[in-house]
Amino acid sequence: MKILLTGGSGMVGRNVQDYVKNFSQYQLLAPSSSELNLLDKNAVDDYLADIQPDVVIHSAGIVGGIQANIENPVKFLHENTLMGQNIVLGTYQAGIKKLINLGSSCMYPRNAQNPLIEESILTGELEPTNEGYALAKIVTAKLCEYISRTNTDCEYKTLIPCNLYGKYDKFDPIKSHMIPSALLKVHHAKMNGVDNVQIWGDGTVRREFMYAEDLADAIFFALENLSKLPNMTNVGLGYDYSINDYYEQIAKVVGYQGKFVHDLSKPVGMKQKLVNTDKLQQLGWKNQFSLEQGLNETYQHFLTLKI
Repeated sequence: MKILLTGGSGMVGRNVQDYVKNFSQYQLLAPSSSELNLLDKNAVDDYLADIQPDVVIHSAGIVGGIQANIENPVKFLHENTLMGQNIVLGTYQAGIKKLINLGSSCMYPRNAQNPLIEESILTGELEPTNEGYALAKIVTAKLCEYISRTNTDCEYKTLIPCNLYGKYDKFDPIKSHMIPSALLKVHHAKMNGVDNVQIWGDGTVRREFMYAEDLADAIFFALENLSKLPNMTNVGLGYDYSINDYYEQIAKVVGYQGKFVHDLSKPVGMKQKLVNTDKLQQLGWKNQFSLEQGLNETYQHFLTLKI
């Protein structure tokens, strides 16, 4: 089976490329952005016609943490929407029958009841701090749904992962997601003898972070069970931790003995974002990595980067 993977240089894409090495039945093509510009519809159409994949996995996107989303709403909305439209419509027009699109738990309404069920998408106001990104993800997911609904021979399904972390993540104190940012801050505090690390907010908001290799496993499980999946399916742990819990576990992994201080002036986003994983678990999938295992793997990778 020939697979086209978009976003191959990102955290999810690189974990997928590592994971697929375990399977001889898959031929994976993961062009870089210089090889395939997803913002250029003609380039996407030509590439699909040339390689003729059996299935497309769309994991490309402009991503970032709260600060990056707040500062770049136009870019997050426009470019993610354009990439989604180009790859999904291009796949359909090329006659390719199978596509897995990666959504985001940001697609859920800010006040939706937790755990978040797939049916609650578009039932309420989105979280303002990442609204542009969420809107782009919703548009792409609905496009896949409409194509599958009106063309029964097409299986275009969206997986909605919870928050992710892991190898190949971006480690930046401002622009990264919470775990790599926290890991970087705690590591530097340890190495520089700093006796405290700042946490945004009071640390009581809750988040569900899954190790990225678990998502790679879920993607290939979904590929083997595509016809059984609903149009949108959550992928996650089914349980969450507070931000304070994550910092405490990161300190344990890093070996940091200092204390944490809270900056109550900083934005923290939704109070909780936990996805309901019943649909995927009923098909037989469950994550393999515990938080401690995932953080240990991530930290060992981080140490090789010498940041």
